[in-house]
Amino acid sequence: MPEITVGGNEKAASLGKVNARMVFPQGNRNRTAARVQAGVLRWLVRLAALLTAAVLLFLIGYILVMGIPNLKPSLFEWEYNSDNVSLMPALINTVLMTAFSLVIATPLGIFAAIWLVEYAKRGNKLVRVVRVTTETLQGIPSIVYGLFGMLFFVTQLHWGYSLIAGAFTLAIMVLPVIMRTTEEALIAVPDSYREGSFGLGAGKLRTVFTIVLPSAMPGILSGIILATGRIVGETAALIYTASSVAKIPESVFSSTRTLAVHMYLLSSEGLHVDATYGTAVVLLVLVLAINCLSSFIARKLAKH
Repeated sequence: MPEITVGGNEKAASLGKVNARMVFPQGNRNRTAARVQAGVLRWLVRLAALLTAAVLLFLIGYILVMGIPNLKPSLFEWEYNSDNVSLMPALINTVLMTAFSLVIATPLGIFAAIWLVEYAKRGNKLVRVVRVTTETLQGIPSIVYGLFGMLFFVTQLHWGYSLIAGAFTLAIMVLPVIMRTTEEALIAVPDSYREGSFGLGAGKLRTVFTIVLPSAMPGILSGIILATGRIVGETAALIYTASSVAKIPESVFSSTRTLAVHMYLLSSEGLHVDATYGTAVVLLVLVLAINCLSSFIARKLAKH
């Protein structure tokens, strides 16, 4: 009996060695293939990042090289005329248009997102309808918004081509962006924050405005930054609603021209190409300044 057992052990050991020789080479090949695949993916990711950064730097460099030599004092005169083609009225109009649009769209987007995340019941059909509608509105071309604004605000409400008509049109355009980013930011807030607030005796409304919203503020500001960028760079919707009068508006019902529209009209005329490049530099600096300011505010809020 012991001899049989020993023999059986020897056979098992020999079989184990054979199996090991059969399995380990395959395992080594699999590990080698996995390392190669990981290395290739790593370099592809790096290449994509470098390509993206290179395109951005090229665009910024090209605009600065072509535009900075064309920044003349005449471009910053208070009144526009055919000789100086001043961008100052358009710059002021851009700031006003952005401020009015965000004042209209930001509260609506944030409150709608709060209702979707904090108050609406799960499985609510209205929630699904709202989300599908929001995603659909994000994909509509801006010229369609411009046609709607012209037919409704300009014609039906008799506001004419005005600052307020353009602001309401742009507010409808950027509302889905603010709403969706705010919703995602609220969802990302841990439920333990809410539970802790409820455990301390705070109500639903107090919890939302003192705990949840401050925690989600960096994400909300990201949506506002995206909305601001779209407002500043919009042309088609504003041509149909705010028109292209190059002067500082006397009221919200005055026709205006933003920087993007100003640059488009100068380039389409073909008479002031140098001024177009100079305007592009100012527009680029404005967008970068808004992004940097918003990022700074988001970091400050995140620390608190």
